[in-house]
Amino acid sequence: MSRDALVVGINTYDRLKSLNAPAADGEAIAQILQQYGEFRVTRLPAVKDKENETIRIGKQTKVSLTQLERAIVQLFKPDGKPPDTALLYFSGHGLRKNLGIQEGFLATSEVNPDAGNWGLSLQWLRRLLQESEVRQQIVILDCCYSGEVLNFAEADPGDRGKGRDRCFIAASRDFEVAFEEINSQHSVLTAALLKGLEPKQDRWVSNYTLVDLLNQEHHPFPQRPIFANSGEAINLTRKWNSSPVNSTVQISAICPYKGLSYFDCTEADANLFYGRTVLTDELLEKVRSGNFLAVLGASGSGKSSVVRAGLLYQLKLGRKLSGSDTWQLKIFRPGINPLQNLALAFVESELSDIERASQLAKAEELIAKGAVGLGQLITAAQTQRVVLVVDQFEEAFTQCQDITKRQQFFECVLGALQRDDNKLCLIITMRADFLGKCLEQEYGGLAKRIQDHLVTVTPMNREELETAIIKPAEQVNLAVEPELVSQMIADVENSPGSLPLLQYTLTELWQQRTEERLTLTTYSKLGGVRGTLQTRATEVYESLSLEEQQATKRIFLELTQLGEGTEDTRRQVVQRDLVTSQHPEAVINRIIQRLANEKLVVTSTLSNQIAVVDVAHEALIRHWLLLRKWIEESRDILRQKRKIEAAAIEWRDRGKAKDYLLQGKRLTEAKIFHKEQAENLRLSQQAEEFIRASVRQKRNTRFEFVVFSLIIPLGLVIYLAPVVRKQTEIRLLWQTVDAAKRDKSSQRLNQALEQLVKAGESLERRDFSTVDLSRIELSSANIKGAYLSSTNFSSANLSNANLYGADLMGANLYDADFSGANLTATNLYDADLSYVNIRGADLRRAKLNRANFTAADISSADFTAADISSADFTFADFSRAILIGANLHDANLSYAKNLTPEQVKSAKNWDKAKYDEVFRAKLGLPPEPAK
Repeated sequence: MSRDALVVGINTYDRLKSLNAPAADGEAIAQILQQYGEFRVTRLPAVKDKENETIRIGKQTKVSLTQLERAIVQLFKPDGKPPDTALLYFSGHGLRKNLGIQEGFLATSEVNPDAGNWGLSLQWLRRLLQESEVRQQIVILDCCYSGEVLNFAEADPGDRGKGRDRCFIAASRDFEVAFEEINSQHSVLTAALLKGLEPKQDRWVSNYTLVDLLNQEHHPFPQRPIFANSGEAINLTRKWNSSPVNSTVQISAICPYKGLSYFDCTEADANLFYGRTVLTDELLEKVRSGNFLAVLGASGSGKSSVVRAGLLYQLKLGRKLSGSDTWQLKIFRPGINPLQNLALAFVESELSDIERASQLAKAEELIAKGAVGLGQLITAAQTQRVVLVVDQFEEAFTQCQDITKRQQFFECVLGALQRDDNKLCLIITMRADFLGKCLEQEYGGLAKRIQDHLVTVTPMNREELETAIIKPAEQVNLAVEPELVSQMIADVENSPGSLPLLQYTLTELWQQRTEERLTLTTYSKLGGVRGTLQTRATEVYESLSLEEQQATKRIFLELTQLGEGTEDTRRQVVQRDLVTSQHPEAVINRIIQRLANEKLVVTSTLSNQIAVVDVAHEALIRHWLLLRKWIEESRDILRQKRKIEAAAIEWRDRGKAKDYLLQGKRLTEAKIFHKEQAENLRLSQQAEEFIRASVRQKRNTRFEFVVFSLIIPLGLVIYLAPVVRKQTEIRLLWQTVDAAKRDKSSQRLNQALEQLVKAGESLERRDFSTVDLSRIELSSANIKGAYLSSTNFSSANLSNANLYGADLMGANLYDADFSGANLTATNLYDADLSYVNIRGADLRRAKLNRANFTAADISSADFTAADISSADFTFADFSRAILIGANLHDANLSYAKNLTPEQVKSAKNWDKAKYDEVFRAKLGLPPEPAK
């Protein structure tokens, strides 16, 4: 490998102050490069040392502009074959010309700014480096001049991502003076360079380890070296008396691949992240030169990984951009509430819960002010720069359904960029197919900004794919068959979105490795890149019980966001929202843990300790055929479900205001959906509460209407005595009841009955069998001994009512409220009590055989001596319920909530009831015999 260096040290100047350190600086650098770096060094100015017959840098010799230009051209663009590595070191004066256009120069001996002779242009050097075919380029400029010493950016070509490895180091920032060391013949920068280039071990000193040392150096001078690195590490010096130490990790038990997960901004992940060096450097250049960056690509193209394990990790290291290790890096996903998640990004994770809550409250208060408040947060940050990353930016469209919130979020983050100090750098990652969504509205100029600052994540080329497969394996001493590498590359090359499938397949290959080797034979058995994921996902699904399969299907449907003109995407869901009466918390938690272990879902915790679940990657949504089938079968139902749930969220966010409740056709449709999908895609608890509140509001509105409509006919008796007037009202109401029963007018019947109960009338022993009393308001009514068999009571309110001895055989009591009611000796044979609230009700001696109590709230209810034989209590809540002497023969108590063995054993025939396996064991009963 050819390695050339040009070392320049100019002490002598005609019209500028002569210097003492440059020649000594240059000679010391030249010697260390020759001794430890195997560089072929050219010195300028070069003089012969007569004492030892060697060439050294002349302390008094001048260097002309022509000499310097020719030497640099010979280094970077020689007539023959260029070297593999070229290093330019310059020590001397630096000048800046500021006549309309700022220009930087390396001062040669004859410079005369007054006569227009400034020296070698850094812009010229920049163009030369851009055209140079040298793959590894190192430029070190130790220039000293008071004030603005060096326009460093002018020497940097800035064309990151072109496949070159570059290292730029300069003595100081452009407003600082560069100093010479006290009691030393060297300048501050070169003294540090010599210390860093002196190899301490039998391994290479690279440009990255060198800048690590420069960052750690402390000296009394107000000067800080600046640098910019791109590409792979460039080896500079090392000891040559023995073989270098093999630093390969010797732990083959570590899987070097990520499955469906992204590579994160951690050392462990970054050390295994290969194949995106060029793209990472391009992103670094955009961050260095601007304050906004949009990283777009297909789903599965590796956007999150390259931003997290590539860009952010390099910024955190501070090896490629000067001072980036001191910047604050904040990353978040928009989710349902983008502004709230933005505020959370400014909360420090290491604080106590109380401190975090206080900090969050302040952040939310500022974010509520929009761009001004975010700007205040940025200004208050104790750092030179804040890098704010919005990962999976498309969630602002897929999960945030509130257009106003979305607009406020966009205006907030984009408006905060309008600063003069460039302190905020905003980075977004987004699926490319969502760019059209950004064009649908103005959104503060979002689409235009993205188009002007866009970096597209394209598929890896063959060389990058090979690196991504082989290099991580080398880290853990894992061999990969060359034939396997070739086949995998052929299967994924030029395929957008294939990287998660590649990583998942490599993970499966690692799990089935033979003698620490990944083989083509195993790859073929797995079904290749396309077959591995869906085969494994289906295997996991089919290994579950029937109940678990049903829950798993619903989980994956909940975790899928239906596309609107775009592909379906993943959807983050709060884990507790997956719990339903059909699928209790223990079942959901068990399934989520299994799916997480299989790398099919990812679990995490929000800052308020709420557990959330994600599909591990959208590749699962696109390529698992079984899930695709479920989605297509349920697409219309899912849309309706999400529509109701979105309305419920808006109602909650608006302080549960009445104006946001459902009415008319929308309420009817929601109720029908709730009832029909109770066993399939059950609504969230928030949505169920929303529907109940809408029903109550409708009842209240109807009641107000009835009162108003009765004012006119009742006005006829306004001058009668109060007792006569009340009796007349009651008689008219009973007449209305009788007429309504004949005409089957449930609305008039319910209104009249509600008025009668309010007037204190008893419904005792009345016959309401087969009539429709759904949604009726009869709280505290006296209905002792009434005939109510086959009556429709769905969504009715009978809390605290006295139904002693009433006959409700076969009645529909779905979602009715019987809390605190007296149901002593009531006949509820074959009644539908699913989702009924009978909390605290008195059910002593009630006939409840074959009644359906599925998911009912029966907490604190008294079932003393009640006949509960053959009743269905699946998922019912039994907390503090009394079962003393109740007949449980053949009752179904499977998965009942808060049921204790003590409660059960106080009943009769408790051992003849049905329980789930876990509870049977608690009761000491043997397992159910296999069917």
